[in-house]
Amino acid sequence: MKKVVLLSAFAAMILVAGCSKKESDTIKIGGVAPLSGGVAVYGVECKNGIDLAVEEINAAGGINGKKVEFVCEDDEGSPDKTVNAFKKLITKDGIKLVIGSLTSGCTQAITTLAQASKVVQIAPAATAPAITDAGNFIFRACFIDPFQGTVGGKFAAETLGAKRAAILYDAGNDYSVGLYENFITSFKDLGGEIVAAESYAGGDKDFNAQLTKIKNANPDVVYLPDYYGTVALIAKQLRAQGINTPIVGADGWDGLTGNAGKEVLNGFYSNHYADDSTEPAVQKFVTSFKEKYNKAPNSFAALGYDSVYLLKDAILRAGTTDSVKVREALEATDGDYVTGHLTFDEKRNPVKSAVMIELVEGADGAITTAYKTTVNP
Repeated sequence: MKKVVLLSAFAAMILVAGCSKKESDTIKIGGVAPLSGGVAVYGVECKNGIDLAVEEINAAGGINGKKVEFVCEDDEGSPDKTVNAFKKLITKDGIKLVIGSLTSGCTQAITTLAQASKVVQIAPAATAPAITDAGNFIFRACFIDPFQGTVGGKFAAETLGAKRAAILYDAGNDYSVGLYENFITSFKDLGGEIVAAESYAGGDKDFNAQLTKIKNANPDVVYLPDYYGTVALIAKQLRAQGINTPIVGADGWDGLTGNAGKEVLNGFYSNHYADDSTEPAVQKFVTSFKEKYNKAPNSFAALGYDSVYLLKDAILRAGTTDSVKVREALEATDGDYVTGHLTFDEKRNPVKSAVMIELVEGADGAITTAYKTTVNP
């Protein structure tokens, strides 16, 4: 019996050694994203950008001669499922570098776990300020809600010349509330007046009561800080009530093209990059993305793409995939990426510019986007 146990133990050691050798030939990066569900457009596009970056890196020889393998789990936009997906990646797959999730609520559901496990987590698009509060292993590739709200207020006042603003926001959504609060501060600081601030609950479909109050307040701009699905519904009802003012929002609007009609014209939103930028890095990315997917990339694709290259550059500087060393190298980031020149502040939030995008009608009559202006930090 003892001999059998010893042989079994020896066989297990050989198996582990064989697995270790195989593992050393690749660098695994985990991903958590909504690949299905109500905000799947964010997750699918982000994964497309990540897949493109991994393909490019591997075609160029990998990282320090090792191929990159991306392992992605679908959280369906549910924080509970985000936790399950994350636990699977770090326990079953043994991954210590994770990109995700996309929305702020899902991302924040795993930040404490990532910090406790010393897993480097990069949030591509989660803009709520508290995301990085869990600790120094948590980074993000996008700017945060206070900056976006400030940008929206500044754009409304300075570029659109608005004096009277109305706001319609989701009172139960941290993303929407954060944008709402910072828009108010920025717009008021520039001499503007908030003439109406109406709220709704997530899942609401009828906004006519709130919009009637907004119409009676006679604003010259309406701020709609929410995700594209809700904004598309609001915009239809808003225009139907005869409110023809400009409407302004943030990066959650990315996805309106293809999901909304002419009601979103005269609409503007802050975003992380513009695909019609003349910057060489942007044009290279856009060209490659179009060749692979036969469509233009949105900001979620660009942020996913940048997240991979942020990890690649940090691994090269660290000379290892050890998460502690990669974390240290990532903090020292100072480079040019598709979404702009990027460094990290003391909370591991990126310091970079925002662009304002206009929703316009294309030659084929479909809604598309055009770069409007850049707002610096």
